[in-house]
This record gives sequence, structure tokens and C-alpha cells, in this order.
Amino acid sequence: MGKADKIAPHVRPEYEVTDVAAAQFGEVQRPLSMFERIWNVTGVRRFVVVASLAIAWELYARYLNNPLMFPPFSEVVEAFYLAFAKGPLFGRMLTTLQVLLIGYGCGLALAAVFTTLAVSTRFGNDLLSTLTAMFNPLPAIALLPLALLWFGLGLPSLVFVIVHSVLWAVALNTHTGFKSVSDTLRMAGQNYGLTGVRYVMAILIPAAFPSILAGLKIGWAFAWRTLIAAELVFGVSARSGGLGWYIFENRNLLETANVFAGLLTVIVIGLFVEGVIFRAIEARTVRRWGMQR
Repeated sequence: MGKADKIAPHVRPEYEVTDVAAAQFGEVQRPLSMFERIWNVTGVRRFVVVASLAIAWELYARYLNNPLMFPPFSEVVEAFYLAFAKGPLFGRMLTTLQVLLIGYGCGLALAAVFTTLAVSTRFGNDLLSTLTAMFNPLPAIALLPLALLWFGLGLPSLVFVIVHSVLWAVALNTHTGFKSVSDTLRMAGQNYGLTGVRYVMAILIPAAFPSILAGLKIGWAFAWRTLIAAELVFGVSARSGGLGWYIFENRNLLETANVFAGLLTVIVIGLFVEGVIFRAIEARTVRRWGMQR
């Protein structure tokens, strides 16, 4: 092929833009208005959602005009205040929280034992995998008849079903988190001479903490739901109990507003644990370490 047959590359003509209209520039940064600054606050947006639901509830209840079946939101708030300030609701709430803390603590302790065995030995790994596959799908509420048979009425039966709710979720997530720690990070810890407890505390737990925290959240949610359901059953039998029994007792008395007040207490406690306690733990750990946005 001769020089005349070669195709010359296309050369783009050079040019210079001298007059660019201001409208062609994008707005990179501008000061936010007062409304935008307020709307950017997560708490404000959530409050708007809750207020909208409360208004819809109030309007629909007044349209239905049947307080026995569906009382207005204002009547529920009044019942909640009277039951909490002058009634038994505060004491029932403390009873429920006390049982929850005992069961949740026992579940975490057993999960730590199973996870330690699983990361230390192959038999422990097989044991945890087998038990988790067997019992994790089993609803804790299905064990209530067995708990009644073994432990009778009272605190041990409630603690038993809560431990079952917490143990497998926390152990499974913690074990998965430990297994996901990279070899590079493990070797870095070993190069620094970390062994035993120092190696676990300085390398494994911080690296696996997002999974551990997810397990704690799942375990808490399972335990909370199981406890309220179990208190409904045990409250009927033993004539005592916490929030579950309070809800069931007022349902029998046809005090529907008080039933909603008990449910509102369950929701408020759930929001407090999720939005305050776990959010504070996240802010001081995984977000501070740059592991979560």
C-alpha cells in the first residue's frame, strides 16, 4: 500500500468560545431556603408522616362513629395519658421490659458461647450450622406449649421463648460476620502480634460489627414480638403479666381505647429502641469507623 492510499486522520478544527451565556452554567451550590433546611431534618419528615397518619385516623374514626370498634385518635391519646399517669400501664411496661432484658441478656450470652465454639473448632462450626438450620425457622410462639409443660407459668417460660428468639439470629449473624473478615485484615492483626482475646477484640469484632449489629437488631425485634404474644397467653393463665396482658385484659372489658393505648406503648418502645439506642450505637461504631453511611 502506497503513501497515497493511506487515509489521513480527521483533525478537529480548533475553536474558542468567547461569549458563553450565563444560562449555560449549572447551579453548583446555592444557599438553602428556611423550608429546605427544616425539611432536611429526618425527625421533621418523620413527624410529618406520623402527624398525617394521626389526622387520617381521627377523621376516619369520626366518620365511622363507632368508638367501640375504632375510637378516635384523640380518645386513644387521652386513654394513654390516664393509663400511664394514673393507671397500671407504667407498671405493666416495667414488668415487660424487665422480662425482656433478662431473656435478651441470656440469649446474647448463649449466642456468644455458640459463636466462640464455631470460630474456634470445626465441630463447633458444624454444631452451630446444624442447630441454626433446625431451630431458626421455628417460631418461638410454637414453643409456648412446651415451655408451659417444662417450666409452668411464670418468668422461666417467658425467658425460654425469648432466648429462642434471640439466640439463633444473633449467633448466625455474628458467625457470618466473623467469616467475612478478610485475610488481609487477619494477617495485619497477626503481624502486629495480636493473639487470643486481643486479636478478637481488636480485629474480628470491629470488622464484623455491622453483621453483629444487624443480628442484635433482628434478635431484639424477634424478642419483642414474641414477648408480647407470650404475655397474652401467660396473662390469661396466670392473671398477671405485662403489656400483653394489659391489652388482653382491656379487650375483655371492651375498653378499646385502652387496647390501642397498650399497642401505642408497644410501638413507642420499639421506636425508642430502634431510633435512639441502636442509632446511637451505629453513630459511635460503624458510622464513625466509615463502615456505614
